[in-house]
Amino acid sequence: MKVVAAVEGGVRRRRRYALLLAARDSDYVRKVYGGYLEVFVRAFGDDGDVGDGGGEEWDMFRTVDGELPGADELDWYDGFVISGSPHDAYADDLWILRLCLLVRDLVAMRKRLLGICFGHQVICRALGGRVGKARGGWDIGIREVAMAESLPPYRFLDDALQGLPAAAAAPYAKITEVHQDEVWELPAGAEVLASSSKTGVEMFCAGDRVLGIQGHPEYTADILLNLVDRLSSAGSITVAVAEGVRRQLEDTGPDREFWIKLCKSFLKTEEE
Repeated sequence: MKVVAAVEGGVRRRRRYALLLAARDSDYVRKVYGGYLEVFVRAFGDDGDVGDGGGEEWDMFRTVDGELPGADELDWYDGFVISGSPHDAYADDLWILRLCLLVRDLVAMRKRLLGICFGHQVICRALGGRVGKARGGWDIGIREVAMAESLPPYRFLDDALQGLPAAAAAPYAKITEVHQDEVWELPAGAEVLASSSKTGVEMFCAGDRVLGIQGHPEYTADILLNLVDRLSSAGSITVAVAEGVRRQLEDTGPDREFWIKLCKSFLKTEEE
């Protein structure tokens, strides 16, 4: 396997990616970062400004508001990222059903497709798996995730896993979690890549072009803390849970460098 540059007619072209945003920008993220597009581009893009990510371009479709790329636009993109969302991936809202149809089209076209949290779950649903409420309830904070003992020989995994600490036989990495839903059953042919004591499917792939991650590689500590404050104020989580997350963040944090490396490698590496 090798890394293949994006080339047209012997000339390297700019890669292009689309963020399918399944949540509305929070006031905090809009004020501090300019919106979730900027958060994702800072995490997964090349160095550069939004829309000019070094050697690539990023566009955004507000999927939660019914905005999706047209069929004639799909070939413009090298990869797609589906964001997290406060909505349930198993719900039958029209925009979610349309998103499921788009996922199937992208998989059929062999486009690179990365799902984060809700995106991870909706890809699973679209491809025939099952998702639902997390049997253990909310998972909020920093969670240690163990990689499967046997992993497929994909370049994006090999590149990212180098240097990870190992617990017993499996490497592990900590990730930021904010979810109350989870994958119950994977689609046929998909593989579990990582799990935790709380969630059985923390990461999965369906071949080398579909990757789902339950946690939030893109979240910084301040985004997590603001979200915890909002969930607590709304009564979605208890004050004690919110305080527990704040105390946890004083002592530890996610292995964000690993997760970002993994996602960038997945989006930008061609497997041969």
